[in-house]
Amino acid sequence: MKGSATAHPIQGLIKYHGLKDEELRIPFHDSISVSTAPTVSHTTVEFGRFKKDTASVDGRNLTGRELDRVLAVVDEVRKRSGVRMKFKMVSKNNFPSNVGLGASASGFAALAVSSCKAVGLRLSLEEISAIARRGAGSASRSVTGAFSRWKAGHEDRESYSVQIESEDFQMGIVVALIPAFKYTESAHKAVLGSPFFHSRLAYIHGALAEMESAIRKRDIAKIGILAERDSLILHGITMTGLDEMILWRPETVKVILEVRKMRSEGLPAYFSIDTGATVYVNTRPKHIREVEQRIKKLGIETIVCGVGGSARTTGKHLF
Repeated sequence: MKGSATAHPIQGLIKYHGLKDEELRIPFHDSISVSTAPTVSHTTVEFGRFKKDTASVDGRNLTGRELDRVLAVVDEVRKRSGVRMKFKMVSKNNFPSNVGLGASASGFAALAVSSCKAVGLRLSLEEISAIARRGAGSASRSVTGAFSRWKAGHEDRESYSVQIESEDFQMGIVVALIPAFKYTESAHKAVLGSPFFHSRLAYIHGALAEMESAIRKRDIAKIGILAERDSLILHGITMTGLDEMILWRPETVKVILEVRKMRSEGLPAYFSIDTGATVYVNTRPKHIREVEQRIKKLGIETIVCGVGGSARTTGKHLF
């Protein structure tokens, strides 16, 4: 009873912040993201006569809260399938984790898909996205991949993701990699104390409609501008939450200013920042190398990406 799967991490375009149900990870509102390739998480899960449940990521054994999050996904798969055996999970990323690149999204997406494959559960990607959500909210969108919308819903099976545009629509994405440990879970709790949080709830529905329309029209400039605005609002709330978390680093601001300079010179570039310091710079595919060189001149490491597809099973096992 073994299954393996791969999934791409995500960049939030209209991001989510705050959970109305922390256990089931149900958010206050919908969100939209794009999967980034060739960055990928590869996960293998086997159910069998193991002495205990074990999980490792990039050679590091998970314990405590990290293992609990894995169990939140696997236990739901065991519940739906009737399988009661212990499991072993091994996962590897081909990119740095915990620096704002969406590794938890791709990791839990790959875990949900590989676990369902291992026990023989035949579910749609939308149904699997609701299981992956229990590990990390953004994992729901990583399951369906490309450009996806996570429908918040009000209860467990109402909160799932759907793909709104495939990877046939390509967008250039330069990741300005700025290492800084991120604290996504605590940020989701602290944000509720921001005096601007309810203003975001009022703004978000219009922003979601605009973004979905821009994606369906394949309007990269509009997508970029909307993602920029949402990034600034998100971090404004994070900075004014209970913990007053400032996640940016000096390099983050350098990239923001350079992106605005590029645009003033006629080079289409737009920044987007999830819960961390790393910056995504979105552009048209034909400009990606020029944008990358501008970021590299700042002395910042880059990863060049395009739009990735949905999570999928693979016959290549990690053990």
